[in-house]
Amino acid sequence: MPGTGPRILLTGATGFIGQRLWAALDARGYRVRCASRDPAAASRRWPEREWVALDVDGGASLAAAVEGCDSAYYLVHGMAGGRGDYEQRELAAAHRFRAAAAAARLHRIVYLGGVAPRQEGSRHLESRLAVGAALRDGVVPAIELRASMVIGYGSLSWQIVRDLAARLPGMVLPRWLRSRTQPIAVDDVVLGLTRALELSTSGPACYDLPGPETLSGEDILRRTAQLLGLRPPVMVHVPFLSPWLSSHWVRLVSRADWNVAREIVVGLKEDLLARDDAFWSLIAGPPRLGFAEAGRRAIAEERGQPPPTGFWGAEERLVARLHRDRTLA
Repeated sequence: MPGTGPRILLTGATGFIGQRLWAALDARGYRVRCASRDPAAASRRWPEREWVALDVDGGASLAAAVEGCDSAYYLVHGMAGGRGDYEQRELAAAHRFRAAAAAARLHRIVYLGGVAPRQEGSRHLESRLAVGAALRDGVVPAIELRASMVIGYGSLSWQIVRDLAARLPGMVLPRWLRSRTQPIAVDDVVLGLTRALELSTSGPACYDLPGPETLSGEDILRRTAQLLGLRPPVMVHVPFLSPWLSSHWVRLVSRADWNVAREIVVGLKEDLLARDDAFWSLIAGPPRLGFAEAGRRAIAEERGQPPPTGFWGAEERLVARLHRDRTLA
């Protein structure tokens, strides 16, 4: 039964976060208008949802998309596709979106960005921070939530570490994999985004969205292997393999879109730690999921999908079989 609450525009509705957020908003009674560059194709896949055309790069469809909405989620990213000017395009799109939101007199914009590094960050992170600042500087109050690694089936960050753990019995361990982050379960991200829409604050705000544990890249790889039922890869520490060079062997091993994976890996050269976890106290949310439970849920969801194909799919199954044989022996 359609909701009777405020109408919410959900950009990025076909993406990893957007698909899950729709269900959470619908369950809370909101009327969700989903935006897509190809609404006809999206409607065939999800016919129970309301779809509208939206291309933030062009801007012509913005006015119609936001018309009649109360608030909006901005879950738009421009890295995919290999174009090198994505920072300029992302920032220009954010400016167009905030102008359309102001013209439509929306009450709030909620944006999911990335944790700010303590020092100079990657192009990807700097772009996400610039988009958040642009949205918060508009007439419509914007709530920016900043997460680092999101754990869930469909997350590019999770897919990278999952593929490395499943496919490589051994690997060199660059210094940057000692950098620390606070992975967060996708279920907690969706909860945070939902609650951000309902905050009583009247102005713009920015909150970090950390998970409950602080882990290094090496910790994450070892724990992921254990969750997959495998022995942790043999890791040899080396000081000279840069994030940029590492992104190329990630390209060989992982199914993740390399244009995006490259930026994610380069962004891991230093700690990505939240300033605080005040947001969780503010919303009085339930305890956040730990890495193990978040990873188990991601693996369980993946097992309902067709298995990986090609060379790496076969190699992955061979690694799992060798592990089982050793365990039985």
